[in-house]
Amino acid sequence: MLNRIIKYFLENRLVTVLILLGLVAWGITTAPFNWEVSFLPRDPVPVDAIPDIGENQQIVFTEWMGRSPQDVEDQITYPLTTALLGLPGVKSVRSSSAFGFSSIYIIFNEDIEFYWSRSRVLEKLNSLPAGLLPEDVQPKLGPDATALGQVYWYTLEGRDKDGNPTGGWDLHELRTVQDYYIRYALTAVDGVAEVASVGGYIKEYQVDVDPAALKAHGVSLMDVMQAVRNSNIDVGANTIEVNQVDYFVRGLGYVNELADLDKAVVKVTDNVPIRVQNVAKVNIGPQPRNMSGILDKSGAEAVGGVVIARYGDNPLKIINAVKEEINTIADGLPSKTLEDGTVSKVTIVPFYDRTGLIYETLGTLYEAISLQVLITIIVIIVMVYNLRASILISALLPLAVLMCFIFMKYLGVDANIVALSGIAIAIGTMVDLGIILNENILRHFEIAPEGQSKVKTVYHATSEVATAIVTAVSTTIVSFLPVFTLQAAEGKLFGPLAYTKTFALISALIFTLIIMPAFSYWIFSLKKAKGKTGLYLNYLLFIGGPVIAFWVWSWAGWVLFVYGVVNILLHYYPDRLSRYRDLMRVGVTVVAVAWLLATEWVPLGVSNSLLVNFLFIAVILGLVLGGFALFLRYYPRILLWCLDNKGIFLIVPIVIILLGANIWLGFDRVFGLIPKATEKLGWDIRQTTLWTGASETFPGLGEEFMPSLNEGSFLLMPTSMPHSGVEVNREVLRKLDMMVTAIPEVDMVVGKAGRAETAIDPAPMSMFENTINYKSEYVTDINGNKLRYKVNEDGYFELKGGATYDPETMSPEQIDVNQLKPDRNGKYFRQWRKHIKTPDDIWDEIVAVANVPGVTSSPKLQPIETRLVMLQTGMRAPMGIKVYGPDLKTIEAFGMQLEKYLKEVPSVKKEAVFADRIVGKPYLEIDIDRDKIARYGLNIRDVQDYIETAIGGMQLSTTVEGRERFPIRVRYAREYRDDPTAIEAMQVPTPLGNYIPLSQLAEISYRPGPEMIKGENSFLVGYVLFDKLPQYAEVTVVEAAQQHLRQKIDSGELVVPAGVRYQFSGSYENQIRAEKRLAIVVPLCLLAIFLILYFQFKAVSTTLFVFSGISMAFAGGFLMLWFYGQDWFMDFSILGTNMRELFQMKVYNLSVAVWVGFIALFGIATDDGVVVATYLKQSFEKHTPENVKEVRMAVLEAGKKRVLPAMMTTATTLLALLPILTSSGRGSDIMIPMAIPSFGGMIIEVITVLLVPVLYCWWAERKVKGNPEVFNES
Repeated sequence: MLNRIIKYFLENRLVTVLILLGLVAWGITTAPFNWEVSFLPRDPVPVDAIPDIGENQQIVFTEWMGRSPQDVEDQITYPLTTALLGLPGVKSVRSSSAFGFSSIYIIFNEDIEFYWSRSRVLEKLNSLPAGLLPEDVQPKLGPDATALGQVYWYTLEGRDKDGNPTGGWDLHELRTVQDYYIRYALTAVDGVAEVASVGGYIKEYQVDVDPAALKAHGVSLMDVMQAVRNSNIDVGANTIEVNQVDYFVRGLGYVNELADLDKAVVKVTDNVPIRVQNVAKVNIGPQPRNMSGILDKSGAEAVGGVVIARYGDNPLKIINAVKEEINTIADGLPSKTLEDGTVSKVTIVPFYDRTGLIYETLGTLYEAISLQVLITIIVIIVMVYNLRASILISALLPLAVLMCFIFMKYLGVDANIVALSGIAIAIGTMVDLGIILNENILRHFEIAPEGQSKVKTVYHATSEVATAIVTAVSTTIVSFLPVFTLQAAEGKLFGPLAYTKTFALISALIFTLIIMPAFSYWIFSLKKAKGKTGLYLNYLLFIGGPVIAFWVWSWAGWVLFVYGVVNILLHYYPDRLSRYRDLMRVGVTVVAVAWLLATEWVPLGVSNSLLVNFLFIAVILGLVLGGFALFLRYYPRILLWCLDNKGIFLIVPIVIILLGANIWLGFDRVFGLIPKATEKLGWDIRQTTLWTGASETFPGLGEEFMPSLNEGSFLLMPTSMPHSGVEVNREVLRKLDMMVTAIPEVDMVVGKAGRAETAIDPAPMSMFENTINYKSEYVTDINGNKLRYKVNEDGYFELKGGATYDPETMSPEQIDVNQLKPDRNGKYFRQWRKHIKTPDDIWDEIVAVANVPGVTSSPKLQPIETRLVMLQTGMRAPMGIKVYGPDLKTIEAFGMQLEKYLKEVPSVKKEAVFADRIVGKPYLEIDIDRDKIARYGLNIRDVQDYIETAIGGMQLSTTVEGRERFPIRVRYAREYRDDPTAIEAMQVPTPLGNYIPLSQLAEISYRPGPEMIKGENSFLVGYVLFDKLPQYAEVTVVEAAQQHLRQKIDSGELVVPAGVRYQFSGSYENQIRAEKRLAIVVPLCLLAIFLILYFQFKAVSTTLFVFSGISMAFAGGFLMLWFYGQDWFMDFSILGTNMRELFQMKVYNLSVAVWVGFIALFGIATDDGVVVATYLKQSFEKHTPENVKEVRMAVLEAGKKRVLPAMMTTATTLLALLPILTSSGRGSDIMIPMAIPSFGGMIIEVITVLLVPVLYCWWAERKVKGNPEVFNES
């Protein structure tokens, strides 16, 4: 079947070409990159920076205005939580009760469909029993989104026509524009779940009642309330018909101005109306902000909003659609003329736009893949030494990648840095397919009988290796089955990567077996242009090259020019130069591609010239390819020596495997049996210098869930003391923003205290979120590509005003980047000061200045990272302890003890340890004495209504002013309600018309209480947050903390109170869960690969020999991880560039990303072993050796035949990984850990071409010695 398909497309080449063109066009339309392709419609793969790995959750949000967290918890949160626990598929229910609202997070199992879970929740809410909740409370389902959907934050600012800030707008004006114009316009955008407002003041009509006037006029507060209600109403009176014309009848009575409320009649006494203005003062003021949030931009209060993307939708598409809508409504936004004549127009200014992160992340990956393609071209050209074959193999990569995008689009795999990394790590295997096919086609052309058609030759060559190619791809795909089986967060994170790698391999397989044979026939059949035609074409290259270089593309033009020169020289001097023909053409191509690589890669940095970078790349390529060339040259001798000295040779792989095991597990675990044996002999070997030294050198690799993605933004999330008021928090927020803004590397700071008005943001007023956007190291465009600017002869940057900037003596903040002059041949402009090397240095500067008294410290967080952590654990830190207990005081007290002991753990960052201060919020409680109120004919309801309205204020009605709606609130004037003494003296009216001080009816007391009450599955919970020191791994830190607390409990220093339990929680749980699953699935996967290989070779021994290559590769991966963590390794500089910094060398812990890199190594390591073993089997079938010498000759012949493609695969994989290992852009944090195991594994895997033949030879020799005719038997 497979051969028939190959033959059809080879014979019907027009069909093949049309299919190829269609796939290319289709791939371009679906590509996720920011390509401007006007001639094709764009329908790209959905794109985000990182997968949404949060929990499958729904939110039930309930408002109960003015109520304390304790009331909300007792009467709303707890009853609702217990009711929702019984929903099908619910894993857990988290809750938080804050001032005025309740948030309940229902976490469903991963296999529950998102919108099905919403319908179940709605069904449950609609069937709640009567009386479960207070009468005036209505729970509602939150938006169909998660906190990760916060993709676009913006502020509203007054700006002139040039975009300069002008101000001139009050906060309530901006808030009105946001609430009633912008919010609705952006909510209408497709894919937007909600647009929430934050900051500023909500305008309201305030009726501030004077109790003395009430008493004087004999009017009660309830009378005023009723009068206000009755003064704001419209009615309809059907229609009337006059002169055959129908008129709608309306009674207009809505409040339009303050005077309308002033004139409202409260009571009539002696025919004299008592109006609201006689007993109260009506004004327009701000709604209380203790239930909403404050927004501050660099020290100035602001109004803004957040666009929340719908769950599962395309974030990039949504953001772009939002921006289009903003451009549409921009002209219609209000403007005003200021006193100085400046026209100030309301402008939407983004301060968090995930588009930049998405494009920069994709740009990093696009750059890495592009560099990988260029390096692959060089390797193939050098090692194949055939330009035509090199073109074919190199074309395979971009074509397969485009086809991969088609699979992703229509099989529902979104593009992000993790998913697309699957393509990057599959390049070695993809190239391998093309190498195997073209190398075989070239060999068949050499041995083809004279007169045989080239179509037949290509067909025979393709069909001969087709089965081996399919087997190699199958084993690679099967090797990724463990990644497919990952669940929860780790499955969401790395599952797409497994799909994209599979799609890439399938695409490469299709192109290799279906498309490439037809093009191989054409390209290898092309005849050179001879005589004058060829000469004219070369002169055309000679003349046209410089024209193209100056007007179109410099690199391409000069390459064509040099090709023209080479061919003209070959034409006129054939005798002298013909023997160097291939060398000249290959050399020109290699130099040209290497130069292009140098311009795009610039590994030694922009401080060194392009020539220096080119020479550095040439040295690396020369060393690697030269090393492989030497190995290929002396391979027969090396292999022959190994065959003659098997025992000595096998010591090398055994030592390497043992080293890998020690690095992975630790010396103590690998050799743990030895101390137990020596202890029985009375000797404690653990105390010896040799043992302790080995244990310290090989402690075992640390573990963590995943490396942190550099998002280009920080999230500073400290908290103030629970008793802090709104004004204190506003001032603290302002100070934080101003101090952080002063850091030169910081671009913008916008802080939020409290919550945005959305169910997905339950933050109390004491919690701050300062979004800190810092400048990129170098000025970049939207895709993260560095921009070049003009410099003069002295190396100074030229500015538009005629001035210059000297990077050696001046600091970047001294100039405006917009004053630099763009220049394609210029230099990159560095925006960081000299001592700032990494984003961690910027964070250290932030921590140093953000030291405000009364404010806690904050762990290092980033916006997306924080949302993910909070979605998974409910905490705002990557690690923490959940303390469950019977009451809040007990939980807080035990949490404080845990905080104390956690600070003693050496690997824990002491300043980041913080236990929730749960019961520190002051409560003023009015406890009504029932006996006393009974004496005056009052009941509880009478007094409570009075307290609720007079002190808290009651929203009685809402004005209707066109599209705008504003509340009307009645309450006592501030001087009668904002002072404890005034509250005690507050006069409560009785049914008999008397007025009694509140202090005579109730006991007024003060006590500390909770600012927010958290729960999980109806149990009260408090958090103790902590963070790790940089040099430690997450799992290691948690295990050390667990052990330390256990020791304290066992010693009696830490006593766990009755009813209290604690549980560690954090992202490390994902790593532990993933490891447990991989421990089961990886062996099953290896068994599946074993069976595939067994069915291929029909021999257990041969299969085991191939598996030896996997062991070697694994050991190599662990060795490279260990070397990366050693400070001395590669610690030298070349022309001012430190090699450890260039290759991003530091400690990398065992994370799921690293394990994915090892799993990717499965396929590559297996492929080389399969190729070598296949030819060993064929060689023995051909030569049928009968003695040891003949066995070794057969092994040697097979090894010589297949060592070239094996080394080409290894060289391509190694060199193609270099751009990833040196990448420093957005997303490189995740790609590098996946690349390190493959890089180290492929270096050691070179031994496979020796190990498999040696083991095969050893097996064959034993067979021959037992029966010389064994290989002659059928």
